[in-house]
Amino acid sequence: MTQKISILNSACHPDPYPYYASLRAGPALVFDTELKCWIASRAAIVQQVLESPACAVRPVTEPVPRNIAGGTAGEIFSHLVRMNEGQAHAVPKQVIQSSLRKLDLSGVAAYTQQHAAELASKYDLTTGNGLTQYLLALPIHVMGSILGFEENALPDLANWMADFVRCLSPLSTAEQIDAAHVAAKTLQSSFRQLLQDSQAKPHGFLADLQSEAELCGWQHADGILSNLIGLLSQTYEATAGLAGNSLTALQTHSDILKSLREAGADLPQKLDQLIAEVVRHDASVQNTRRFVTQTCEIGGQALQAGDVIVVLLAAANRDAAVNPDPDILQLSRPDRKVFTFGYGRHACPSQHIAEQITVNCLHHLLNMPAFDFTTLRWAYRPSLNGRIPIFTQNIQNQENT
Repeated sequence: MTQKISILNSACHPDPYPYYASLRAGPALVFDTELKCWIASRAAIVQQVLESPACAVRPVTEPVPRNIAGGTAGEIFSHLVRMNEGQAHAVPKQVIQSSLRKLDLSGVAAYTQQHAAELASKYDLTTGNGLTQYLLALPIHVMGSILGFEENALPDLANWMADFVRCLSPLSTAEQIDAAHVAAKTLQSSFRQLLQDSQAKPHGFLADLQSEAELCGWQHADGILSNLIGLLSQTYEATAGLAGNSLTALQTHSDILKSLREAGADLPQKLDQLIAEVVRHDASVQNTRRFVTQTCEIGGQALQAGDVIVVLLAAANRDAAVNPDPDILQLSRPDRKVFTFGYGRHACPSQHIAEQITVNCLHHLLNMPAFDFTTLRWAYRPSLNGRIPIFTQNIQNQENT
């Protein structure tokens, strides 16, 4: 039975791109009468929505999702830079962006190479479940090391983060929300201790961030702590999705896989090109939402305060108006326009970290003789906006079906 597609399940649909193309062919903004929201799919309209000061990341009447409000996870959410506007957004964003710009990507690469090898010995990468767990654990181990966690604390950190991020999805059950609050409290305690310990490490990432915060006048300790947890959670899902979608791209594009295996000294450059194109071609973040705070006009359509817009980032990535031949996975694509990691004032500051981790992860897997890209099988984790493959079958010695 064919799965009926809508904006509620497009992110985890096997192939949402024909649906997105049909939306782009329609009006600039399409109103879904059943879900009572507008849908933006064209690149120009998506960009206009993301740049509009009248379109906010949260409803004015519900700054924290009601299913987590009043708990520790909700407290963390309330401080997140990416979930706030105005002055509550500007200064913390400046601090985080400045600190991330100073981050040495060669250090990210070194940590990824280290943990990619260590985790490959822990998880059975010849099974779908082992590969899935590996891809979810790797970004947390890398970011945890960058932030200063001891190596023996990283497995617990990965487990806490897996529980915490569940609260960010409206699809979460009551049990998952409860587990997220428990994980949030543990993360708060762990990060509070980490921030104290960072004072003894004057040249680490956290020490640099705290110095930058002091310089900019951001003296909200809970805000700093919450945004570090937010940075970790954002990197966790975005990187797991990007790495997984890169693997599925290689499984479905045998010519590109062959070219990587034959690249020799050019492999790092080709991997950079592949990851940059996968970010566009099969976005790990398929959509986001914006909430209209005042009367405005988008794409010739009058909007009122209280209106909701579903912004289809993945559809905009495949708009031929900005990316010619958009359905082709083209490594050497010139002037690539990408919306996956946001745009404008809410662009994700850790995109380069996610890409660096993924490049080095794939490099490690390509050098594993026992790892067979051609036999991968997968479904997608249920989600309203994230596209994270869940590998489902034995990979080694599996017959293609």
